Amino acid sequence: MKKTGDEYFDSEEFRNILDNYEESAKSGYPLYMDADDLADIADYYHFTGNDSQASEAIEYALSLYPNATLPNVFKAREALTTGDIDSAREYIERIENKEDLEYHYMQAELLIAQDMVEEADNYLRQYLKTLPPDEYQDFIMDVANIYFDYGLSGKAYEWMMRSKGDDSKDFKELMAHTLFGLGKYKDSERLFNELLDKDPYSKNYWNALSNAQYMNEDFSGAVTSSEYAIAIDPQDPVSIINKANALIRLGNYEEAIHYYDRYAEINDPDEFSLFNKGGCLSNLNRHEEAITVLQQALEISPRDSQVLPLIYQELAFCYSSLKRLDDALHYIDETRTLECDHIDMLVLKGHILLENEQNERAEQVFKNAIIRSNNDPNVILRIIVSLYDNKYVKAAYEMFQKFFSMVVNDQFNQGYSYMALCCNDLGYKEEFLMYLRLAVERNPSEARMVLGHLFPEDMAAKEYYHYMYQKLKK
Repeated sequence: MKKTGDEYFDSEEFRNILDNYEESAKSGYPLYMDADDLADIADYYHFTGNDSQASEAIEYALSLYPNATLPNVFKAREALTTGDIDSAREYIERIENKEDLEYHYMQAELLIAQDMVEEADNYLRQYLKTLPPDEYQDFIMDVANIYFDYGLSGKAYEWMMRSKGDDSKDFKELMAHTLFGLGKYKDSERLFNELLDKDPYSKNYWNALSNAQYMNEDFSGAVTSSEYAIAIDPQDPVSIINKANALIRLGNYEEAIHYYDRYAEINDPDEFSLFNKGGCLSNLNRHEEAITVLQQALEISPRDSQVLPLIYQELAFCYSSLKRLDDALHYIDETRTLECDHIDMLVLKGHILLENEQNERAEQVFKNAIIRSNNDPNVILRIIVSLYDNKYVKAAYEMFQKFFSMVVNDQFNQGYSYMALCCNDLGYKEEFLMYLRLAVERNPSEARMVLGHLFPEDMAAKEYYHYMYQKLKK
């Protein structure tokens, strides 16, 4: 049995229970097992992606114990994930022991699933008042976990703040995940490092640390953490995909492709991994190969997938690079019926027309995008960047001059890095230094992304101006 990273599922106790169940299932004479054990087995199968086996285990549990708590909880949660509120309510009402905490948790989940979060919160607060003091802390943790599972990190944090002080591993882990959900990546990273000090062989902690580092733009750190996770479990798909994703952000496209291929060997490739692999190939100017991979992503992508517009966009880029304008425009047009930023797609269409020397058509599309966006500075900025990318450097420079006189400087901090790039290309040294200083002061992240190739790889963005000033004044 493969290690899951879950403490109970990896325990000898659970392994014995699972082995007994699987042996009895093979023999055709199922054991008469405890309801909670069967629910745990179903949870394990679901956790490891074996949903058909999970269904068999839970149906067997219900055949033996039709009113038991955990088997009905499993079915209720399954119904909630598909939006089947009526079935979920029916399974909850089948629970015989209405005093069981799980029954009350499910009543709250039923409300949350119907977007009645405050009603659920009120229900849980009222029930908390009925509990003896020795159950208080466990209840807080359970409720925080429920909110976290539903993506309500703010509510999870609110409940954890009711704690009277808890330095347990479980509390710290949930707090680390909750802080991540709140976008507090540095704080999350700190807690995962503390957890790893106590448990350095937890691949789940290393993966969580990698995610926090990735979101905090420490991509080298994210790669290193994912490598520790891979060393613990070389076949763990999460660790492998984490490393691949971080490698992309470091520009290591060849190595990233290797890890996307490795991921596909142990896990059915999904549209996200195929899209990212296609993007790597495109960045390496291997556009024909990229198109093949992106078409594979297209074939398996659900119509409501968030990545589908990005797949069409990347296909359009690839075909445009191959000077197949009609194909490129076709894939832009495919996004018209999707939920995506249609003005952004207009800008992309103008970019592709410009790349294929259809300047008048591009100008009309760009004007349309500006009008439809009500002169949104973000849209105008993307159009200017398109001019630069298509080597209309002087035109981009002149538009930037107008642009910066139009936006309120203390409210808009984007574009200075691109203007610095224009000035550098045009040989305007004094202006280059001026805009470089503004870029690193106002938007170091953009400066690192746009101007990083001009500086030593390991140099922090805040050091760019001093380095370049010294270099140009020699």
